[in-house]
Amino acid sequence: MTVHQPDIAATPDQAEATAALDLLRRWAAGASPADRAALARELPAVGIPYPDFSRVYPEGFAADDAYKATLPDLQNGPASLIRGAKQLIQHVGISNFRLPIRFHTRDNGDLTLETSVTGTVSLESDKKGINMSRIMRSFYAHSEKTFSFEVIEAALDDYKSDLESFDARIQMRISFPMKVNSLRSGLSGYQYYDITLELVEQAGVRQKIMHLDYVYSSTCPCSLELSEHARSQRGQLATPHSQRSVARISVVVNCDKGCLWFEDLIDLCRRAVPTETQVMVKREDEQAFAELNAANPIFVEDAARLFCAQLQADPRIGDFRIVASHQESLHSHDAVSVLFEGDTFAAASLEPRLFSSLVHAG
Repeated sequence: MTVHQPDIAATPDQAEATAALDLLRRWAAGASPADRAALARELPAVGIPYPDFSRVYPEGFAADDAYKATLPDLQNGPASLIRGAKQLIQHVGISNFRLPIRFHTRDNGDLTLETSVTGTVSLESDKKGINMSRIMRSFYAHSEKTFSFEVIEAALDDYKSDLESFDARIQMRISFPMKVNSLRSGLSGYQYYDITLELVEQAGVRQKIMHLDYVYSSTCPCSLELSEHARSQRGQLATPHSQRSVARISVVVNCDKGCLWFEDLIDLCRRAVPTETQVMVKREDEQAFAELNAANPIFVEDAARLFCAQLQADPRIGDFRIVASHQESLHSHDAVSVLFEGDTFAAASLEPRLFSSLVHAG
């Protein structure tokens, strides 16, 4: 029997070379980096020069318009590049880019504060992605202005237009300093409040929202009664338990009813629950704080309703939500409550770590 061997010495044609290249690409897709590097080192041996790339940073290179036009832009590519479901994404963008921003205050003029910004837009189902740097560029274009909700709106208009989106949101988070007096000693010091301004546009409707974390002491009314019972009935010294507590107050701002200053919302919280944690404390202040807590014992349910009464009474405030957490010194768990009014904050589900985000370390 005669066996005919293929003519391995024959020069491959274009089609065979293309097929071999395709085979090589498929191999490279599953090969390890070490294997790919080893094969690349063999290229010069078969007459294919190994690429000689420059390893010196080109200090003088300038990217002109013609060059920039050649740069790939995968994120803004066609719908054919979409991975997964071709579905609307309600919010996509960037979180926690920081810059100094000036803010108006009620009592101390303008303050420049480090601000953490989150900016997102909606992404239609037929679009691959967004150019996230445009959000930052839009915001920086307004960053030298004293910020109010009107200037945030201008920034939102810019990047909503740049990214051709129909819904958008901006959040600006700050630590707001406010000088507070001690209860009796005459000292004063700065209390810092976590405040977030949020501008939301959805289906053509805009809402201006302010969030404030208010930190206070909560003395358990039940524990106070039991302590007094021990003293009066048995002459037994006892102390009620109290703990650091936090309420996150979120309000829709009705700007047509007047300006709601940061200080106004803080004052509102103090009227509702006056046992705010203290900054400067001498012995007479500590005693006064113990007396203040005894005069205002409070369950977490009481806190939610007391804040609610103050919010309802202010015409500058529309829909609102109160999330309160009393971080118990008696129990190994916390006592929590959520109260909302209006549709803005209505939700059947809670964020899994909502309450743990209310912990304020000293």
